Amino acid sequence: MSRVGKQHIKIKDKTEVSFVDGVLKIKGPKGELSRSFKDSVSIVIQDGEIVLSPTRNDISTKALWGTYASHISNMMEGVTTPFVKKLIIEGIGYKADVQGTKVTLNLGFSHPIFLETPKDLTMTVEKGVITMSHIDKEIVGQFASKIRSLKKPEPYKGKGIRYDNEIIKRKQGKKSA
Repeated sequence: MSRVGKQHIKIKDKTEVSFVDGVLKIKGPKGELSRSFKDSVSIVIQDGEIVLSPTRNDISTKALWGTYASHISNMMEGVTTPFVKKLIIEGIGYKADVQGTKVTLNLGFSHPIFLETPKDLTMTVEKGVITMSHIDKEIVGQFASKIRSLKKPEPYKGKGIRYDNEIIKRKQGKKSA
């Protein structure tokens, strides 16, 4: 039994929820999100709550039950308050710049790296801190991990790109005789 799936998801104020033909649409003050779901988990909207229950009793359906509940609660939260991720750039000469929908990263390579931001993702850069926000949690997390993977932090000097709350275990350097 899924502990997450059993819990009813409360519909927040100023949000509209509709479920038609396997597509759940949630509209809130910050925007609208929609996602299609398989029919192995039934989704019912009743009394200001969203109730999920499995239609079959097999392992894959039980796994999807909690996953769908998490997706729906993230959608509900995102349309009221956008998700925010912060990345910190550390290193001499390492910098980022945002121009419209393009991000330019100088990370110590012989060339700058240009990335196209996803649609509706807002990004700001201030003194080595990249802040990105969007109503979809997956878009924010995926783009943040894409940027971080370009130059992961190294354990000796800590240079690279890391998350705001990430702790890098530092190693001692080579000892001289």
